[in-house]
Amino acid sequence: MINQCQIYLLTPPVIEDVPAFCEILKETLSAAPVACLQIRLKTLENSALVQAGKAIAAVCHAAGVEVILNDHPDLVADIGADGAHIGQEDMDYFSSREVLGGDAIIGVTCHNSKELAFAAAKAGADYVAFGAFFDTPTKVPKTRADLEILSWWHEAVEIPSVAIGGITVDNAEAVISAGADFIAVSSGVWSHPDGPAAAVSRLSQLCSEHSPPSAPPSP
Repeated sequence: MINQCQIYLLTPPVIEDVPAFCEILKETLSAAPVACLQIRLKTLENSALVQAGKAIAAVCHAAGVEVILNDHPDLVADIGADGAHIGQEDMDYFSSREVLGGDAIIGVTCHNSKELAFAAAKAGADYVAFGAFFDTPTKVPKTRADLEILSWWHEAVEIPSVAIGGITVDNAEAVISAGADFIAVSSGVWSHPDGPAAAVSRLSQLCSEHSPPSAPPSP
């Protein structure tokens, strides 16, 4: 059981200069604790994705941050990532687990569906992701999620939840207070007017101040 909400970073959707981004990433990760970073670079061909991913993963691992690759379980080993995040239209959980092995992290997009979340949890997913909670500039969300699903999951299930979709310094308190175990943030960090490091520092403070108590263990 996670005692306090944690930060789950996503890369910007496009990175024009990977070495320059890695320098920004180093500064950002040193500003406050970050649990993991998802590499989400959908426009890159596999070879370019692996090259960029290796550089990003090296920075993250040096900072003690786990690395999740979006959509591509087959490239996790090449990049040196710690696992994969899969959507409902991507490779299914069991095939992903077969590719990645038992120690890898696998997270599953569950939109606003308790049924999808239960199915992912029963299959063995390491976390479920709910969203989108707010409008987001990085993608057009397929569903809008209600804060109630975070509260319900927090009380009912021990597998962690990730809240995703348009989360920023200005609105993160709502999803943290509702019971999200992780807040997934992309443009809310990288486009913050005071810079990514300031955004991560403030988000970490919000996690500390507004995480609800953990549910007691079942008798």
